[in-house]
Amino acid sequence: MSTSRRTPLSEIHEKLGAKMVDFAGFWMPVAYGSIIEEHTAVRERVGMFDVSHMGEFIVTGDGATTFVNDMITNDCSKLGPGGVQYTAMCRENGTVVDDLLVFVLDDREVMLIVNASNIDKDFEHVAARKKPGIELRNVSDDFGLLAVQGPASRDMLKKCSMFQPVLKELDETPYYKGFRFDAGGSEVFVTRTGYTGELGFEIFVPASMAVRAWNEIMETGADSGISPIGLGARDTLRFEASFCLYGHELDDETSPLEAGLDWIVKLKKERFTGDKALREEKANGPRRVLRGFEFEGRNILRQGYEILGDGEVIGKVTSGTFAPTLQKSLCMALIDSAADDAASYSANIRNRSVPVAKSTLPFYKSRAK
Repeated sequence: MSTSRRTPLSEIHEKLGAKMVDFAGFWMPVAYGSIIEEHTAVRERVGMFDVSHMGEFIVTGDGATTFVNDMITNDCSKLGPGGVQYTAMCRENGTVVDDLLVFVLDDREVMLIVNASNIDKDFEHVAARKKPGIELRNVSDDFGLLAVQGPASRDMLKKCSMFQPVLKELDETPYYKGFRFDAGGSEVFVTRTGYTGELGFEIFVPASMAVRAWNEIMETGADSGISPIGLGARDTLRFEASFCLYGHELDDETSPLEAGLDWIVKLKKERFTGDKALREEKANGPRRVLRGFEFEGRNILRQGYEILGDGEVIGKVTSGTFAPTLQKSLCMALIDSAADDAASYSANIRNRSVPVAKSTLPFYKSRAK
């Protein structure tokens, strides 16, 4: 803990009795009680996460959107103000620097939301490509970020006093759109995003406002059964929805095509970092593919466990757990493309071979839209 950075809400988590750990250099809550109960709260009602450890960069200047578009695999050129997009930044060899969100604030200002473990690396990557007339700022410490997720999230937020000026926006903002508003003299950004597979909102507030926002939302949400949610349930929720997580399905040696993210790789764009390598990979087919597997029992196929096809090692597990909603032991794994049609599959669990079967991804169909 002595070397971990604290978010604006760390003291609240400690007072709530959360189990705290160092995560990506931040002192973060794993769970406040039962991970399964927190997972269920988001699937059935509403939960709130502190994700203030995420990084935010602001890109400003004429051509800010064009500058960002040249670095990402997706195409943000036609988003317009309020547009949000999931994408990746790649190296010239096509491997992933990070997966991130692009939030177009206006014609001259774009926010990049990046993973906590990659803040410094990402900033260096973007800064190295900065063009004249473009300003880049790392504003990660300026924000507290709350993720309010679950089927009751919209109706609950509409009861909060801070959101009374934007009830129409809460009602009408579609998935992967956002807006900004003034909350008592403080600028707040809201996006219809999240990594749970449920209806949800991510709320960017000034760091000095984070405690007040957290307390108001928790108090307002009491009648809706709101729960504080830790990193444990955050991972099981994203896993069930089969969302990629950097450090698992994505890393410095994996391309977005291998991870099944073809839909965020827009090869029709004239140019972006890594485009040549990805065009070649697309033409030849990726050497690995991301696949889902399930097996009997409650054992967990953990990251790094070997997957075998017809008795030969063909890949490794990237993420695995017992899925609380689906009541199945599941995993995602990167396997050799040549073994994608093997007659049988198995996994090595502590030197014991266990039969597994392919399972269609996503495991849980997202209801976020």
